[in-house]
Amino acid sequence: MSRVRTAVLISGRGTNLAALIEAARAPDYPAEIALVISNRHESAGLAVARAAGIPAQIILHQDYDSREAFDRAIDVAVRVSSISLVCAAGFMRIHSEWFVRQWEGRLINIHPSLLPAFPGIKVHERVLQAGERISGCTVHFVTPELDSGPIIAQATVAVLPGDTRETLAERVLAEEHKLYPQALAMVASGRVKLENDRAIFRDSSTDCSSLRHAPL
Repeated sequence: MSRVRTAVLISGRGTNLAALIEAARAPDYPAEIALVISNRHESAGLAVARAAGIPAQIILHQDYDSREAFDRAIDVAVRVSSISLVCAAGFMRIHSEWFVRQWEGRLINIHPSLLPAFPGIKVHERVLQAGERISGCTVHFVTPELDSGPIIAQATVAVLPGDTRETLAERVLAEEHKLYPQALAMVASGRVKLENDRAIFRDSSTDCSSLRHAPL
């Protein structure tokens, strides 16, 4: 089986990267994690990549005078490695419109809320402040507008009485580790594609099953 060569962009611990790597160990998984890029020297995820034998590069955003110049360096790195899909996994940089257009339909991200609710940062604090009873995570195609791309898959968790930012984040992250490998497999296998700014699912049942629920 020919697998889709995939790059993962990280900034921190690399826990979603680890989940993707583990899923890709299965011989029938449609994506191969072939490259990891971090914008920080101290990213623990670099060690995760190296332990798995995956090439890892550091491209520091502060070395570039614009967002687009930084993205162009990433673009060169992924093309040299014959990458076909790019996953942002805790990558704490906003992409330029140039990069998003270059990788349109082949660039996905995971966000720790049920988009379109709570885009941006400090998600869990905002969820708690709003008194929400349900939160979760979303995998979506990346578009120029932040956290606004068409949704590929979502998973929900309950917001429990007494939850703190940390306890809620921990439960959401556990769902991220399940959801992201599933969503990447959907994109890599062609079961979902970006067409005319919409996520188009190859069969009607896939769209209905893309929302997963943790026990509430």
